Amino acid sequence: MMFKQQNDSKSELYLHRVKKLWLLLSLIPLWGTGQLQLSPQAQIRVVTCGPYQGELYSAFGHSAIRVMDPQYGLDLIYNYGVFDYDQPNFYLNFAKGYLHYQLDVGDYSRFRYFYIQEDRFMHEQILSLTLEEKQRLFDFLQWNAREENKYYFYDYFYDNCATRIRDALVEVFGDRIRFDGSYIETDYSIRDLCDLYLQHQPWGDLGIDLCLGLPMDKRATPYEYMFLPDYLESGLAHAYIQRDGREEPLVKQMLITHQTKEQPKNSTLFSPLFYSSLLLLLGLWITYRAHKRNTRPRVFDAILFTLVGLLGWILFVLWVATDHQAAAQNFNLLWVFPLYFPIALLLLQKSTPGFLGAFFMFTTFLHGLTILAWPWWPQDLHEAWLPLVVLLMIRSYFTLRRLRSA
Repeated sequence: MMFKQQNDSKSELYLHRVKKLWLLLSLIPLWGTGQLQLSPQAQIRVVTCGPYQGELYSAFGHSAIRVMDPQYGLDLIYNYGVFDYDQPNFYLNFAKGYLHYQLDVGDYSRFRYFYIQEDRFMHEQILSLTLEEKQRLFDFLQWNAREENKYYFYDYFYDNCATRIRDALVEVFGDRIRFDGSYIETDYSIRDLCDLYLQHQPWGDLGIDLCLGLPMDKRATPYEYMFLPDYLESGLAHAYIQRDGREEPLVKQMLITHQTKEQPKNSTLFSPLFYSSLLLLLGLWITYRAHKRNTRPRVFDAILFTLVGLLGWILFVLWVATDHQAAAQNFNLLWVFPLYFPIALLLLQKSTPGFLGAFFMFTTFLHGLTILAWPWWPQDLHEAWLPLVVLLMIRSYFTLRRLRSA
């Protein structure tokens, strides 16, 4: 979505760094001992890049700021969506919600080539700023790009490449900036907004709906809509800046740099719901055979309940032991019940502890309640999990029956 992978080859990365170094060296005479002073011909543009369905992370689009000044041959892109795979403890920090992103300053032409190569639309909004206002915003970007200031802890919904641009404008111009959100006529939650961009990413949508909890389901304000690049573009188009007691539109003109072709839609035949329904049918067949033979499918139950329990522990840890605010209060824990593991392993024993009966009575009731109240839970639970919850209820019930008859 709002980030750009550092996936250059070594040669491309080397050339990029050489070009960037040359650009910085060429600007030294212009800076002198102070900041570069933009010329009256300078423009500052907000660049919006369209979604790309080839990868989950790019399905939401991207935002950046372009600063150009033809008098100095200046054409820079300020990109808040860059991270480094090689940073220490990358995956651990990602899991804990402490992943460092950074503001990167690069050559606009290279940025443009990358997104056009993927056939993603590019729109550029020219901000209607005076020379003094352009200079203030440019100085802020230059300050923000310093080594000691460029890093920040990325948050998918509240602090990303799009919100950083919105917040930079507020930081520089304060209450002179007004975002008119009256054009928003929908009452989407953050989860709803994500779903709009994941229609062709069913597995990504499934994972997001599983891992993220109740905070995703609160109604988003028009200001919060702007965590998405498309809505940042719309928000800027309905934003105003105050000068001399009157308001003027913040955006002077929007240019279409590249118009994309319609991207092919992914087939939904083998969707998550399809596979979970197959799993339910398999479970029903195993249950029927075991009932007819008066046996208990210990291995099947142990595997099923163990996997669900382990998944439950992951969701629980995301809630209580990480900084992922959106993973809190996850109602999926009603059915992804953590205590299935290690209790499920006890089913493999010939003699089972007496408390297992009470445990599976509880889970049978819990899953039944979850299914009955599925449409009314305050958190939107993904429909593809419903067949699995039905299977868990059935296997809990038949396990309970076998334990009682033993």
